[in-house]
Amino acid sequence: MDAAEFRRRGKEMVDHVADYLEKIEERPVYPDVEPGYLRSLIPTEAPVEPDSYEDIMKDVERVIMPGITHWHSPNFFAYFPAASSYPAMLADMLCSAIGCIGFSWAASPACTELETVMLDWLGKMLQLPECFLAGTHGHGGGVIQGTASEATLVSLLAARCKAIRRVQLLDPKKSEAEILSKLVAYTSEQAHSSVERAALIGAVMMKKVPTDSLYAVRGEMLKKILEEDKAAGLIPFYFCATLGTTPSCAFDHIADLGPLCNQENMWMHIDAAYAGSAFICPEFRPLLNGVEYADSFNFNPHKWMLINFDCSAMWVKKRTDIIGAFKMEPLYLKHENQESGKTFFGLKLSQSIPLGRRFRSLKMWFVFRMYGLQGLQAHIRKQVGLAKEFESLVRADKRFEICAPVVMGLVCFRLKGTNELNQSLLKKITKSREIHLVPCQLSGSFVLRLAICSRSTEFRHIQQAWQHITQLAFELLNKNEKACTFQI
Repeated sequence: MDAAEFRRRGKEMVDHVADYLEKIEERPVYPDVEPGYLRSLIPTEAPVEPDSYEDIMKDVERVIMPGITHWHSPNFFAYFPAASSYPAMLADMLCSAIGCIGFSWAASPACTELETVMLDWLGKMLQLPECFLAGTHGHGGGVIQGTASEATLVSLLAARCKAIRRVQLLDPKKSEAEILSKLVAYTSEQAHSSVERAALIGAVMMKKVPTDSLYAVRGEMLKKILEEDKAAGLIPFYFCATLGTTPSCAFDHIADLGPLCNQENMWMHIDAAYAGSAFICPEFRPLLNGVEYADSFNFNPHKWMLINFDCSAMWVKKRTDIIGAFKMEPLYLKHENQESGKTFFGLKLSQSIPLGRRFRSLKMWFVFRMYGLQGLQAHIRKQVGLAKEFESLVRADKRFEICAPVVMGLVCFRLKGTNELNQSLLKKITKSREIHLVPCQLSGSFVLRLAICSRSTEFRHIQQAWQHITQLAFELLNKNEKACTFQI
């Protein structure tokens, strides 16, 4: 493919993408395929002679689309949002064309410097304390990770390194292995599984802290466990707080937990993967109060801020904690500007698990400039409003119940009755392929989650989803009632 054909095919692809997104509502949101469906549809080996572009595009519809779950359909209400916008897509095209591997400032100065500035822009939107921003007199700064899972792992490994050095400073005779065996990390019983996985990778114990009736961790709950573990000779070193848990969008009480972690010399990391985007709205910013006590903070603009995957923003209060844990400088990565006192560009290399880095900040730059803060706030407020509308529909039907406070764009609800009844309802919903939901478990109950996900979701989609759910519930309850009558 030469430049002339690329121009032609590129314009065709833009039209194809625009058509796909404009007509996505016409497609079943969930695929009707079995595992392994794809292998029989394509050859067993790569072609020796080139295939035509036309044939490839035909196979996109024949092979790929039947197996796609359409995350950007207005009928997709599962998991949490996967953000998408046209400005971000265009920026990704430019990123692919530039094709730099930004593992250091010298590898592509603009890649590193724009990322630093965009994280400051975003930090200011969130009203983060200045100590987290690079362009201040503080010692912190932000970096783009691939996912919140990576951010949690990086923070835990940095905390582990810091804790080991602290203990060895007090008692040089203690070996690293001996200290590791006593280190304990903590997180909510409602935290994402990636937090527990970080502990597995980091080879440290992790304990889950019980939550209150609203599924949030409070200071006194953590304090009780810390006292017991210290009495047993263990070394608490890390706590991962969650703002917007995956099951129910609950918020740990970081204003109470932060001072406790500081007092105990524990690293506090805040995982706000989904909810963090909403903190750019003044009405939601109080939920972030207490961030000043944190050592690191992370959320995913690629969930709810119209920036396509992957883009996970992470800030640290003291970048030396991260650099000290991960810094390695082979000769081929050194350059004459790496010790610049005006920047912290070395942090990019030291604060990520992968060495190679895409020019992801272009997406942030395009989206922030083309939407503006007000446009991003309007998007979040609209989706929260739609969730509130759905909550009202559920509360108006006496057969259903709301299972957790609706704070943002997630509604947790269920049919009043057994877990088996709700499992059957979800199976019917999934099999219909008209809308897509996933479940969670709260207080032992099987609960349905409806998250407002697509940028194109409107109130009519919420109404249609509720009508579909209630129709399937009616059929299910009617069937159960007949079965009971027959047994009698």
